[in-house]
Amino acid sequence: MKTITYQITDPRGIHARPAGQLVKLVSGFKSSCQMGKEGALIDGKRLLAVMKLAIQQGEELVLQFEGEDEEQACAAAEQFLKENL
Repeated sequence: MKTITYQITDPRGIHARPAGQLVKLVSGFKSSCQMGKEGALIDGKRLLAVMKLAIQQGEELVLQFEGEDEEQACAAAEQFLKENL
């Protein structure tokens, strides 16, 4: 299992556009993806679930990947977060 913890820097938090892009990115991998905040994890491949997290600027987003391509999925997600959120 690979885990990323990332503090959101975008003043708007995770809003519709980057949430959709992130879900699309992680859905392209075979590994499962769980994401959330404050211990509450959801399926990171479901856009509505990600939107319901309502993660704001300054909060920490946790992503957990598990599966055959978890290394690649983790690296791609981490790069996306640094570039977009």
